[in-house]
Amino acid sequence: MRVPMPRESDPARETAERIARESYGKLVAFLAARMRDVAEAEDALSDAFAAGLTDWGRNGVPKNPEGWLITAARRRMVDAYRSRRTAADSVIHLQLMHEELTETAFRDLPMPDERLSLMFACAHPAIERSIRAPLILQTVLGFDAATIASAFLISPATMSQRLVRAKSKIKEAGIPFRVPEREEIGERLESVLDAIYTTFSEGWTDAAGTDVKRRDLAEEGIWLGRLLVQAMPNEPEALGLLALMLYAEGRRGARRDEHGDYVPLSAQDPAQWDNAMIDEAEELLSRASGMGTTGRYQLEAAVQSAHVVRRASGRSDWTAIAAIYDALFAITGSPVVAINRAVAIAEARGPTEALYALDELSGEDCLADYEPYWAARAGLLARIGEVALADEAYERAIGLESDPAVRKFLEKRRADLRKAISPH
Repeated sequence: MRVPMPRESDPARETAERIARESYGKLVAFLAARMRDVAEAEDALSDAFAAGLTDWGRNGVPKNPEGWLITAARRRMVDAYRSRRTAADSVIHLQLMHEELTETAFRDLPMPDERLSLMFACAHPAIERSIRAPLILQTVLGFDAATIASAFLISPATMSQRLVRAKSKIKEAGIPFRVPEREEIGERLESVLDAIYTTFSEGWTDAAGTDVKRRDLAEEGIWLGRLLVQAMPNEPEALGLLALMLYAEGRRGARRDEHGDYVPLSAQDPAQWDNAMIDEAEELLSRASGMGTTGRYQLEAAVQSAHVVRRASGRSDWTAIAAIYDALFAITGSPVVAINRAVAIAEARGPTEALYALDELSGEDCLADYEPYWAARAGLLARIGEVALADEAYERAIGLESDPAVRKFLEKRRADLRKAISPH
């Protein structure tokens, strides 16, 4: 959601920005759960933010700005349902009027967090499978269609149309806003897990924490993961996902050196890792492994576990990592997994075999502009002495990389390659 902001910096704008960043999904979930209409809840909340900027700038920021926004949004919805006056709208209109009468009491109570219920509503079987995770990202986190389209390799116009249809489906089908019973979960859980991990990954890509929009997303993803584990303590994939995120977040402080330069995992100092976070991840993964079923997130967490053995041994267990990626690729068929598998094969069995594995992906159109593919290819070609081809691959990777620190790292690798063959 894009909140309209005045140009000058002031408390009203700063408060609205903070709430939009930290509580957007919580507010939408609260409203949508009461009216069974996600699009209407988003529109009402957008209007409430606009009204808040005007009111708060004139009268000061209220003690409970979230409560103020909910009240303003609910009044907007009351007006909208009153103007339509259909039979279906009358029920919701009466409910909103009842809440309007009790709003003073509401302002003094903590707002229930119903984001998990909203996520499962978005992952309902009535919603097209391919749009479930994108729908969760927009409704719970406020991502715009263009950002989501980029993450899912779909045009913004197509993504926007699909999101609109999905929100209409929630209303038309009367999809309930609740965490389903275990026998009802089915494929819905996979979409929720994917959305949570995408949330975390968006924050993880901003290693320096300088992007305001992304800065809190890794923490938000972990929080949602904990909420899911709390609701489903015996779901192994929920445990595996939370473990995976904690492994990664536990290494955040070692991803840049004192100069802000990128440090690859293989060169990170384990002393800079967050041992408490990694120990928690190990415990979660151990619990999941004893539940009898294995899925994608448990396997990805297991890869991280095989890396963090460096804390004791000084070396990652590359043989185990390659074997885990074999199993993970068999489950997902993902070209991204295949790239990581090739890197692991290079460490466990040599670069030549790894290049054979990478060559099998040459027909994947989605990899033509995927930086990790070209970076991995460049490194492997350099190791077998194919300098010219490695140089070309580094050029592609550098041109595709958006992170300045990673780009600088690749440029240095390319320069070192050229220096090694230079006669001077």
